[in-house]
Amino acid sequence: MEAREQLEGPSQAASFLGQEVLASQNLKSCGQLRPRNGIASMFSGRTSRKSISHPEHGDASAMAEDEEYRNPTEVQMSQLVLPCHTNHRGELSVGQLLKWIDTTACLSAERHAGCPCVTASMDDIYFDHTISVGQVVNIKAKVNRAFNSSMEVGIQVVSEDLCSEKQWNVCKALATFVAHRELSKVKLKQVIPLTEEEKTEHGVAAERRRMRLVYADTIKDLLSHCAIQDNLDKDCSNMVPAETTRVESVELVLPPHANHQGNTFGGQIMAWMENVATIAASRLCHAHPTLKAIEMFHFRGPSQVGDRLVLKAIVNNAFKHSMEVGVCVEAYRQEAETQRRHINSAFMTFVVLDKDDQPQKLPWIRPQPGEGERRYREASARRKIRLDSPGLWYKNETTLCATQVHLYILEEEFLSFRLEMVVHVDAAQVFTLLSDLCRRQEWDKHYRSVELVQQVDEDDAIYHVISPALSGNTKPQDFVILASRRKPCDNGDPYVIALRSVTLPTHPETPEYQRGETLCSGFCLWREGDQLTKVSYYNQATPGFLNYVTTNVAGLSTEFYNSFKACETFLLDNRNDLAPSLQTL
Repeated sequence: MEAREQLEGPSQAASFLGQEVLASQNLKSCGQLRPRNGIASMFSGRTSRKSISHPEHGDASAMAEDEEYRNPTEVQMSQLVLPCHTNHRGELSVGQLLKWIDTTACLSAERHAGCPCVTASMDDIYFDHTISVGQVVNIKAKVNRAFNSSMEVGIQVVSEDLCSEKQWNVCKALATFVAHRELSKVKLKQVIPLTEEEKTEHGVAAERRRMRLVYADTIKDLLSHCAIQDNLDKDCSNMVPAETTRVESVELVLPPHANHQGNTFGGQIMAWMENVATIAASRLCHAHPTLKAIEMFHFRGPSQVGDRLVLKAIVNNAFKHSMEVGVCVEAYRQEAETQRRHINSAFMTFVVLDKDDQPQKLPWIRPQPGEGERRYREASARRKIRLDSPGLWYKNETTLCATQVHLYILEEEFLSFRLEMVVHVDAAQVFTLLSDLCRRQEWDKHYRSVELVQQVDEDDAIYHVISPALSGNTKPQDFVILASRRKPCDNGDPYVIALRSVTLPTHPETPEYQRGETLCSGFCLWREGDQLTKVSYYNQATPGFLNYVTTNVAGLSTEFYNSFKACETFLLDNRNDLAPSLQTL
């Protein structure tokens, strides 16, 4: 991949808008916290309001009295996974899944546009669950917002076991489609959101679009002003040359590969890209890698039947437990082979799992000088962005697996972790107790005192928290924290409590305390059954945030365990104690 442009292209820098807890940065503009892994069913398009009407599709009188509201752009697809759809492990091929996702999203876009649409891009995708032979894939897509000639389509993928009736969230995706009619762009009618979910996604879509447009500048700024860790100065004798992972493959576009408009089916191109990326990853690890995440597929132009597509892939960088593979696609006609057109590019993150589904350590990559080093460092920058929007959580088996509290970490060198436990308390009561920060000092010794500074609204409040002095410091720490809570949007969604530091003129730094900061932290609470709640605590912290995240995470099992067990005791002791201010929930 000698050309600079081959592995470049915009990606989804705004994926943090839908991630776990970190969405509190945009509380007022988004209106709803939306964690990424199935935490908010933002694509369901359903509500219990039966009398609702949609201006674009007639009056509510045309709707049956007992029929639930359904978004007019919603399209659903269900596919039974057969052996021909799977890889060597008997799991659904990601390439096949991408085909189905693209088809469903395209049908939703065309339902809104009323004319043919083409895929412009597919945003970051994180795969949370594999799908086996015999299971059913349920895909749901709807248009979140329309701009001039483009629109954002939200897609949700759920797998279903027909025998046990269990369901799993597989992934969520965001695709951008452009409407075309007779070789010209179409000015789209606006999407009118009606439910709270639709209004939230409508508002967030504009911010996501803005972030996509400035992504290239974001990467350049990150490389210019931030310290990006690399291994170029390590012992080269223990590194794998990046060139040994290079893959080049040619595909001839045939009529079965074309869509109903005569262009190469976008899902087919994405499937071919996944194939060559997997081969490149395998050449580094000499094993069968697992695809965990994809950074934006960006289509720069169409291709047609008769085109030859040249697909190139190479491992850009390898980290401790993951590797990034860059893929690009060029098209040409047989009669003009030298006139290649850049069609698409993407970056894919792979891991290698052992028999216990734990990530294995990977060898380091030695890039080629020049373009290879550029791709190497840009991969590190993309990884930094990716780590700011949790996608690849690994269970730390060496710490808490023997207890009822489980610890997960997001790459060992970063202070990003989550803890989980199940308590025998109703989810609504857990939400009430944990969202009142004034009561946290009853179970968390790191909260010495808490003062409610400002009640912003019913769901948002600002607190001043004082924490004991860290080891080696003589001054206690203080924090000014915005606490935001959100109730579930739909059945199966969690309660969310998000915390992050803010600046308040009435509470400046003082000589008495050392001002601390939390980037984002909080709780997600899932109702597991009657009087049963799964509590997940998330934290992405600066090194100065509280003493239980300032030292080696691997040696803190007792500290984590004691804190979470104290939280469990607090919840059990107060299961019937609802704060008066929260009685309306």
